[in-house]
Amino acid sequence: MSNKQYQAYQNNAVNTASGGELTLMLYNGCIKFIKQASKNIQNGEFEQKNTNIQKAQNIIQELMITLDQKIAISQQILPLYEYMHYQLKEANIKNDPAILDEVLSLTVEFRDTWKQVIIKNRQTTYKQGAQV
Repeated sequence: MSNKQYQAYQNNAVNTASGGELTLMLYNGCIKFIKQASKNIQNGEFEQKNTNIQKAQNIIQELMITLDQKIAISQQILPLYEYMHYQLKEANIKNDPAILDEVLSLTVEFRDTWKQVIIKNRQTTYKQGAQV
């Protein structure tokens, strides 16, 4: 698959995704950028590390902005996102892969939980559709 075809596929995937799937994509992107930043630190590629951490920070900011504050759980999630964002900044300043590992672990936990929510919603929707 050529790069142009892959880009078209990616654009189509984003344009046709549900809100839940978009959130899952954000988590996956954040995980990717944190892992890459960690590799960048190990390889002494500090400019690339900075870029990848900033991309992860932008994703966390987007997740913060899109939280529905009317939902009670959002009041508990927001401080965790703020902590993750702060820790990414600290990892960037200190070139500390251990801090990145902590944020990676939290992001993976959020992603895995979100994936379970999507699966459960699909099952519920399917069951409701089958009953109609």
